[in-house]
Amino acid sequence: MSILFVSMFALDAFAPGLTIWQQLGAFFMHLLPSFALLAFLVIAWKWELIGGIIFTLIGLGLSPFIYNMNHTRNHFTVGASLGVVMMITFPFVVVGILFIVSHFLKKKQQPELLKES
Repeated sequence: MSILFVSMFALDAFAPGLTIWQQLGAFFMHLLPSFALLAFLVIAWKWELIGGIIFTLIGLGLSPFIYNMNHTRNHFTVGASLGVVMMITFPFVVVGILFIVSHFLKKKQQPELLKES
C-alpha cells in the first residue's frame, strides 16, 4: 500500500498545455521511485534480511530529506513536517523491521523442524 501511495504522486505529471507524450513521459519519470521500490520488494520476498535492511534504510535515510524539504521549502511547521515524514517514510521502516523479524523467526524455526523429521 505504501508503494501505491508513493505512486499517486506521479499523477501530478498530467497538466494542461502539454502533449500526451510529454505527459506520459513525465508520468513514467515520476513512477521511477515506485519501480525501484517494487524491485526492492521482490528482493525482500526472496531474501528477507537483505530486503528488510533495504526498506529500513530507505525509510530512515529519506526521513531527514523529506523533513527538510517540507520544513524549509514549503514552510510547514515542525509538527506538520514530522507528520509528513511519518506518513511517507514510517511505513517503509515498519515493513523493513517486519521482514527482518520474519527472517529471524524462520531461522529459529528451521532447527526445530529438522529435529521433528
